[in-house]
Amino acid sequence: MNLPNKITVARIILIPIFVVLCVAPLGLGSVTWLDSTIPVSNIIAAIIFIVAALTDWFDGHLARKHNLITNFGKFADPLADKLLVAAAFIILVEQHIAPAWVIIIIISREFAVTGLRLLLVEGGEVMAAGQLGKIKTFTQMIAIPLLLLHNWPFEWSGIRVDLIFLYVCAFFTVWSGWDYFYKNRNIFKGSM
Repeated sequence: MNLPNKITVARIILIPIFVVLCVAPLGLGSVTWLDSTIPVSNIIAAIIFIVAALTDWFDGHLARKHNLITNFGKFADPLADKLLVAAAFIILVEQHIAPAWVIIIIISREFAVTGLRLLLVEGGEVMAAGQLGKIKTFTQMIAIPLLLLHNWPFEWSGIRVDLIFLYVCAFFTVWSGWDYFYKNRNIFKGSM
């Protein structure tokens, strides 16, 4: 197993740790700083999420730079990303931090685009991530830690930067999903 794949496996192992920190009553207390009171477990979970998000970039970079792209990596890397993000968003809904309708849109788009990718692969095509999809991913990776940290360090300002990033993420989720389907609409010709 090469280094990028080991990093991907480590990211997958971090997911249940992240979930337990967010949902189990660990009694670790809370911290108040800059008008924000944040459970310590959420702080640790946010750090784990940020580390996992950075390893996603790092393992992909290593794999491309050193020509270490494998079928396992092609399968496991996007799966790890989707599992981590879906787990985080579902937890944020359970904690009444994120509105369920936004999370339903985001997760539904992920299922739809994954299905489209599978259809394209079956036809011998590969759909690379577009710029809109990259913006969607970037805003997700900012929104989730901010939501976990109860809008820290922006709580003192009264501006919900966490929700702004979440709604921007939802906007790019819909736009990038529409863009992927529009650009690949030929795959459905003659099949309806």
